Amino acid sequence: MAASSNTVFSKLGLAFLIGGLAWAILQVYVIHSFGFIWYVAIIDSVSSTIPLAAACWLINNNLRYYQPGKGSYLNLLIGCITLAGLCTVAVRYSLPMFGIGDAYRTFVIQSLSLRFFTDFLAIGWMAMLSVLWYAQKDQKEQEKRKAEAERLARDAELYNLRQQLQPHFLFNSLNSINALIGFKPDEARKMIHQLSDFLRGTLKKDDQQQVSLQEELQHLNLYLDIEKVRFGHRLKTEVSCDDKCKQAMLPPLLLQPLVENAIKFGLYDTTGEVTVSIRAETEDNYLVVMVQNPYDPQTARPRQGTGFGLSGIQRRLYLLFGRNDLVETFINDDIFTILIKIPQA
Repeated sequence: MAASSNTVFSKLGLAFLIGGLAWAILQVYVIHSFGFIWYVAIIDSVSSTIPLAAACWLINNNLRYYQPGKGSYLNLLIGCITLAGLCTVAVRYSLPMFGIGDAYRTFVIQSLSLRFFTDFLAIGWMAMLSVLWYAQKDQKEQEKRKAEAERLARDAELYNLRQQLQPHFLFNSLNSINALIGFKPDEARKMIHQLSDFLRGTLKKDDQQQVSLQEELQHLNLYLDIEKVRFGHRLKTEVSCDDKCKQAMLPPLLLQPLVENAIKFGLYDTTGEVTVSIRAETEDNYLVVMVQNPYDPQTARPRQGTGFGLSGIQRRLYLLFGRNDLVETFINDDIFTILIKIPQA
C-alpha cells in the first residue's frame, strides 16, 4: 500500500515539474516577444514561476487532506484569489530589484493585472484538478473499504451458516446415543466412534473453501453410518455418480443438510423402509446434485427446529455465487426432489 502511494505521488510530482517547466518556457517566449532580451525574459519567468509553483503546491497539498464540502467552494475561490494576489505582489516587488531598467519596470507595473489573471487561472486549474483527483481517490478507497466490509460480513455469515449445522446434528446424535445406551450399549459405543470420526472430519474442513465431490461423499458416508445406527434397516441409501463427476468441486458440508432433510421427511412419519437417493452429474459447466426421498403429503408434517434447512443452503450458495436459482425443489409421484447446481470454474 505504501509503495502504491509513493508511486502515485511520484507521478504527481513528475507531472507538476513538467507543467511548471512548460509554463516557465511559455512565459520566457511571451516576455521575449515584447522586445526584451532573453536574459530579461528568463529572469522574469523564473521570478514569476517560483511563487506560482509554491502557490500551486500549497493548494494541492491542502486539498490532499481537506476536501471542500458543498458550501466550502466559496472559501476555495477566495483562497485561489488570495494566492494569486500574493504571487502578483511578489513579482511586483522582486523583479525591479534586479535593476534591469526603467522600461522593464514600467512593463512589470503595467502587466500586473494580466499577471494576476494568469496566476489565478493557473492556481484555479490546479485547485480544480486536485479536487477531482483526490475526490476520485477517496471514492475508490471508500468503495474498497465497502467491498472489504461486505466480504467480511459475507464470510461471517457463511461461517455462521456452517456452524448452525453441527450443533443440530450433534444434538440428534447424542439423543440417539442416550436411547441406545440402555438396551444396545455396543451400538451406542459404535455410534460414539462414528460421531467422533465425523466431527474430526468436519473440523478439518473448516479452512477449506471447496472440496471435491468424492471427498464430500466420503464425509457424507460417516453421517449416513450414524443415521443407519439410529434407524437400522429402515434407512437405505443409493449413491450414483461417475468418476468424472467425483472430481467436480463444491462447498464443503453442502450435501449433509440435503440428506438430513430427506431423512427427516422420508422416515420420521413412516414405519417401513425408505430409500434416500443421491445422484450427481456434470451438465453445462455445472455440478448437478439431486437428492430424492419418498414423500407422503397425507402423513408428512412440517417440522420446526434448529436445523440448517434448505433456506440455509440457498443462502450459502447465494453468498458464494451471487445467485438465487441454484436450488430447486419439486414433488413428482410422491417423490420429493431437491436439485442443486454448483457452478464449476
